[in-house]
Amino acid sequence: MTRLARPGGSPPTPRSVDVARLAGVSQKTVSRVLNDEPYVSADVRRRVLDAAEELGYRRNQAARALASGRTRSIGVVTLGSALYGPASWLIGIERAVRKLGYTLRVATTIEGDPGGIASALASLLDQGVDGVVISEPIDEGVGLISVDVPVLVLGAPPTFTAPQVVTARVGAGRLARAATEHLLELGHATVHHLAGPQRWYSARDRLAGWREALRAHGADEPPVVEGDWSAASGYAAGRELTGDGTVTAVFAANDDMAIGLIRAQLEAGRRVPEDISVVGFDDIPVAAYVTPPLTTVRQPFDAVARQGLALLVQVIEKPDVELPPAADQPVELIVRASTAPPPPRPIPGRGRRATPHAHGGPHGQPAGNEVPSTQP
Repeated sequence: MTRLARPGGSPPTPRSVDVARLAGVSQKTVSRVLNDEPYVSADVRRRVLDAAEELGYRRNQAARALASGRTRSIGVVTLGSALYGPASWLIGIERAVRKLGYTLRVATTIEGDPGGIASALASLLDQGVDGVVISEPIDEGVGLISVDVPVLVLGAPPTFTAPQVVTARVGAGRLARAATEHLLELGHATVHHLAGPQRWYSARDRLAGWREALRAHGADEPPVVEGDWSAASGYAAGRELTGDGTVTAVFAANDDMAIGLIRAQLEAGRRVPEDISVVGFDDIPVAAYVTPPLTTVRQPFDAVARQGLALLVQVIEKPDVELPPAADQPVELIVRASTAPPPPRPIPGRGRRATPHAHGGPHGQPAGNEVPSTQP
């Protein structure tokens, strides 16, 4: 199609009347299609959408907001952090919001600022958002907050009053339990835990999942070592644990700490997984390429964000409709080469026996093999 251009200028901006003319329908029909209203046939809807795409037509969002009373925008309050969890949540939220036809407005908080959440919310509400996503991972001791638009809370207690409050969680406790049970089922008498900072809700969930698994298996609960999510804190914890030869299995609350812990163990002359098995949490991109490749659990950020945002948009657009219960996502344990059965106990007078995994991964697999295990 030929587009007319003004002398020295850009092509004229297409209007709804242009879409109607090309599609062979009325402007009212164009409006109904673009507002996703019922009573429009599939054929007419497709003609209008094809014409809009061909012309490069975009709705005037300001006019649409005035007409509908909604801005088709969703705000998110999130920790301003480059850590894998918060960054992955934000990416998943942005993808889900865009796919649902909304725009995203972001307000970040700073760790250690109790007033940051309220300030971020006020900023988003001033921009007229239709709903808010709370992706705030830290307990800042903030009391109940009242919001006048629907709220989706991801991975934290729903300490908000709003017209509707929707929650969605990755199930960190279930993932932690699966990681711990993997080690116990390999034959380890117990599993030590390198925890995340306990001001983080997810660290508390992982600690609780680890404890549940130990209790379910009748295993002793060793003292917890707390890190700060960094590989350096994992390394320090690994140095601390090298003095205890009875430690044969560790579940770390994230992959970075697991990687640091493994480095400390290797420097102390302990082999992974022949002498000590380690499981991480997150399945960060580098986890498959460290030595040995790290067994870990994968968080379903995108799936939970999609599910949660779909529920939020539903209560925004149809506030009187009863929501279905949120479904749990499957647990995905990624078994690589950092876990194996415990080393055999030395027989008095005979010294230490060699383990059957000295030249490969668990169960005779070559080091580096990745065996995804999905549990319901």
